Amino acid sequence: MKFIPSQIAFFVRDRRTQRNLRALVKFILFLLACITLYSVLFHVLMEREGQEFSWVTGFYWTLTVMSTLGFGDITFTSDLGRMFSLVVLLSGVVFLLVMLPFTFIQFFYAPFLEAQTKSRVRREMPETASGHLIIVGADPVALNLAVRLDQFHFDHCILVHDVHHALDLMDQGYKPVVGPSDDPETYRRLRADKAAMVVVLSDDMKNTNAAFTIREVAPEVPIVANADSQESLDILRLAGASHVFQFMRMLGEMLARRNLGAGARSNVIGSVSELLLAEAPAQGTPLVGRTIRDCGLRDATGMNIVGLWERGRVEAPRPDTVIGPSSVLVLAGTRDQLDAFDAFAGPTAPVAAPVLVLGGGRVGRATARTLAAQGVDYRIVEKNQKLIRDGEHYVHGSASDLETLEAAGIDKAPSVFVTTHNDDLNIYLTIYCRRLRPDIQIVSRATLDRNISVLHKAGADLVMSYATITANTIINLLSPGKVLTLTEGLNIFRVKVHRSLEGSTLMDSGLRQETGCSVIAVDRDGTLEVNPDPARALSADDSLYVIGDASAERLFMEKYPG
Repeated sequence: MKFIPSQIAFFVRDRRTQRNLRALVKFILFLLACITLYSVLFHVLMEREGQEFSWVTGFYWTLTVMSTLGFGDITFTSDLGRMFSLVVLLSGVVFLLVMLPFTFIQFFYAPFLEAQTKSRVRREMPETASGHLIIVGADPVALNLAVRLDQFHFDHCILVHDVHHALDLMDQGYKPVVGPSDDPETYRRLRADKAAMVVVLSDDMKNTNAAFTIREVAPEVPIVANADSQESLDILRLAGASHVFQFMRMLGEMLARRNLGAGARSNVIGSVSELLLAEAPAQGTPLVGRTIRDCGLRDATGMNIVGLWERGRVEAPRPDTVIGPSSVLVLAGTRDQLDAFDAFAGPTAPVAAPVLVLGGGRVGRATARTLAAQGVDYRIVEKNQKLIRDGEHYVHGSASDLETLEAAGIDKAPSVFVTTHNDDLNIYLTIYCRRLRPDIQIVSRATLDRNISVLHKAGADLVMSYATITANTIINLLSPGKVLTLTEGLNIFRVKVHRSLEGSTLMDSGLRQETGCSVIAVDRDGTLEVNPDPARALSADDSLYVIGDASAERLFMEKYPG
């Protein structure tokens, strides 16, 4: 009940509502005038027939006839009087039974319900709001960011322009606010000057406008912006953006770092301080056919296997897990430990055939540049002639055409990167390449998170999501080193030791058994202990670096909230 006055106030302030109310009032005044006129004519006609009634009786007769109740206790005896009764009856049917309900519903009741619905959507943050994050835009990337912020307990809101869109987001469990992104008043209502960060994820021009507008209200707040083109980097910084990222280029670079065909045993794919995360194919190593317990890796290198990938399926390493020839090991250790692994696994001959990149867009070109920096030869298959830069590294044609793929070297390529912006096409190409080469490594890009599992089922070994890279980059700006994505479905995240774990050891905590996550490092007073001693007790000041798949991560955060 306490919301009704505010809903009515919001309803009355609306200009369309004010116009509707004026129309409704005019109709009611017209109706009252008709009732009054009919009552006067009732007295005139009754006097001609020799009958006399009070004015109250006149209004009573008019309303009973107009409403079709017609009690029949007062009637005319002349034809003129009866004709008048018919006129009053028919006009009552039209005015009272048709037009009045329609007018009331159309001009008052329906707008009131709409206003009541709209009033559910926030238009401002509380005056006490502080340290929150404002997301400008509501595309799939922004929504994925909102989910990740909820997971790590960061307060936030999503700014959208359309009320109906906001209501739809509310029904899905998000936290939208309504307002134009180019209006300074919007950011005043959202307390942007007290926010921890504002993130703008639209196109370059809208991002520039939003950043410039935000700076008018909040000169000090950090602003993170996405830039589609290289030319927009400087413009966005001039407009006021504190951090400008080309997330498409970042995605391409991360895809390229997943290349396992460069001739090296281990391939570093991420780092947290001095802790390095690396992938290593088991094929051709003495690890194949042995269990993790008996493989001798920890004794030889001091390093643990923290994850296993089997054609895109993430498996938690168990002591009795058998390492197969198609297994890709996820290793965590220092640079010296990785060098020790390379020596333990033995040398491998570099692959001479070029790597294939399907798609010559921004992601494909970024992938190719990173491969070139690694000294890896590549071929880009591109259908659009305008995107072809040279004849040496490009193959013109459709990636779905067998002759084109054969000309690019699909029969000998160690890896293929599927980088188009169309997830449907990526799924198609993944299935096609897997059919042509069952043994090839396939690394694919996903634009929408819902297609990640589909790409894995289609045959992709690894999938990297544009949305996830964006979200993790922003979370790491809020809290450096908070989360690192190795591949879709396998993350490393940093958490403080929960009070229920204080004083216990990793061996006795049951973390792996209860959540499926593994602790790969412990930060003790600024010193990172990689592959920590499982018998050493944890303290309240320690931070844990934990690895797990998506479901294990959610379970861990629910059991040990930060």
